[in-house]
Amino acid sequence: MFAVFQQTIGITAPVFAMLFLGVGLKRLNLIDVNFIHTASALVFNVTMPVMLFLAILHADLTTALQPAVLGYFVLATLLGFLLVWGWAIWRVPLAERGVYVQGAFRGNNGIIGLALATSLYGHYGLSLGGILGGVVILSYNSLSVIVLEVYSPNTKASVWGIFKSILRNPLIIGVLAAIPFAYWKISLPAWLTTSGEYLAQLTLPLALICIGGTLSLASLRASSGLAISASLMKMLWLPLLATLGAFLCGFRNAELGILFLYFASPTAAASFVMAKAAGGNHELAAAIIVITTLVAVVSTNVGLLVLQWGGWI
Repeated sequence: MFAVFQQTIGITAPVFAMLFLGVGLKRLNLIDVNFIHTASALVFNVTMPVMLFLAILHADLTTALQPAVLGYFVLATLLGFLLVWGWAIWRVPLAERGVYVQGAFRGNNGIIGLALATSLYGHYGLSLGGILGGVVILSYNSLSVIVLEVYSPNTKASVWGIFKSILRNPLIIGVLAAIPFAYWKISLPAWLTTSGEYLAQLTLPLALICIGGTLSLASLRASSGLAISASLMKMLWLPLLATLGAFLCGFRNAELGILFLYFASPTAAASFVMAKAAGGNHELAAAIIVITTLVAVVSTNVGLLVLQWGGWI
């Protein structure tokens, strides 16, 4: 278990390093609001779609394909999303609901979930986790677009407007464009793949620096109540309910462990980028990311300890 703790620290520490770098650069006036706006737009429209395209392109769609695991994840994600949205309608101010709901259900599976699944289960964890990652990207982004569009201060939501927003979302376009290449194993020229990887490698440092640059004690205090509430949803209630549901459905061993790791991942950095692009409260989004990433160091290890103690994974 200590090895898992070290692995979790090894994954989350670089995230915090980039966050604190963003805080420091903002305090030193080396980045400003204009930089954060421009860099966030670059991540949302260019580098993150390229990163997702390459992730799907390199995924092995024929190894460890488990429809039951994929189907359960989609169902649990949808039910969790609706549960959080219902709670938000009851308890969260109208202007903050979109960002709150996204922060409370959207996990950082592409980095933390997949890395831990690979660490615990080796090649099988990488294969199943990679395929599950494609489902994650489509479901998380589609649901995020819906809830952000409904509460966007810039547009009036309609069914057609939401549908168009989903189709126009650069992250979803990146995933959908990659599926034919991955399915038919169409390879890109080496120079183009290398150039794409250069772009993709910009994504997380830029996004995390922007999040750090947005953070301030004043903004954390202003959004602390909602951020803590969303973080409890993301790191306690939804993983608990979804993992219990998976257990009751008969999942055991690696499948149950990987599902838990994906449900228990902290909020994704992409939620900040999408909240800012939608005109939502990106300071709240940033606070949720920081809190859930910190909590994940403890909650992930406690969850794995319980599952291993019961002999279920």
